[in-house]
Amino acid sequence: MTSKVIVITGASSGIGAALAKQLAARGDKVVLAARREAELKAAAKECGGDAMAVVTDVTRRSDVERLRDSAIQKFGHIDVWVNNAGRGIGRQVLDLTNDDVDQMLAVNFKSALYGMQAIVPHFKECKSGHVINVSSALGRIPFASYRSIYSASKAALNSLTANLRMDLRAEYPGIYVSVVMPPVVKTDFAKNALYGTPGGSYSAANAQTAEQVAAAIVDLIDHPRAELYTNPGQAEMVARYYADVQAFEENMARR
Repeated sequence: MTSKVIVITGASSGIGAALAKQLAARGDKVVLAARREAELKAAAKECGGDAMAVVTDVTRRSDVERLRDSAIQKFGHIDVWVNNAGRGIGRQVLDLTNDDVDQMLAVNFKSALYGMQAIVPHFKECKSGHVINVSSALGRIPFASYRSIYSASKAALNSLTANLRMDLRAEYPGIYVSVVMPPVVKTDFAKNALYGTPGGSYSAANAQTAEQVAAAIVDLIDHPRAELYTNPGQAEMVARYYADVQAFEENMARR
C-alpha cells in the first residue's frame, strides 16, 4: 500500500493522537496539529519517523492555511485532511450565553469549515483527496442534553459535510468527503468540556476507546464512504430515533 500524507487537527491527545500513531506505524506520513505545543510535540515524537508537529489554533483561518502550507512544503502534497479538533460543553439550552455559542461554533464548526476551504482547492488540483470531519453521535441523537450547543454544532457539521460532498460529486469523483460519528469515547473530553460535565465524568455501555475510534478512521481512509458510525450498533439506534422521534425521546427520558 502506498503511504499517504495525512494532516490531523486536534492531534495532541485523544482520538487525534491515537490516529496519528496508528497511521505512522503503518508507514503513512502524519502532520499533527493542535494548540498545546508540549503535548503536540510529545505525540509527534511517539509517531517517530517523519511525523511533523505544527502548532495550530484551528479557530484562526490563517493558522489553518499555514498548517496546509507547512505540510505541502515538507511532503509536496496532502492526501487526507482530518478535521478532528473539538471541545464539549456542560450547559443546557436555556443557560447558554452568546459567548458559549460563539466558542462552540468556532471550535467545532468553523474550524472544520476553514480546513475544508483550505485543503479542497489543493485536492482539486490533484484531482484526488479525502476530507474527514470528526463529528459525534450527539449530532444525530440528543442523548446528553447538557451538551446542547456542542451537539448542535456537530449537527451543523454533518450537514456542511454532506453539502460539500454533493458539490464535488459530479466534477471531482476522486475527492471523498466523510463524516465520522463516534459515541461516548474514553478520553479527557468530558474533563476538558467548558463548564465540565455533570458528575465530573460520564460513561456509557457503548463507550469506545480512542484507539478503537482511530482504527475505524484508518479503515475509512482505506475504504472511503460518506458516513461512519464507529460503534456498530449506532446506525440502528439512529434509524430508530428518526423512525419515531417522540417515542424514542420519551423512552430515553424514563431511564
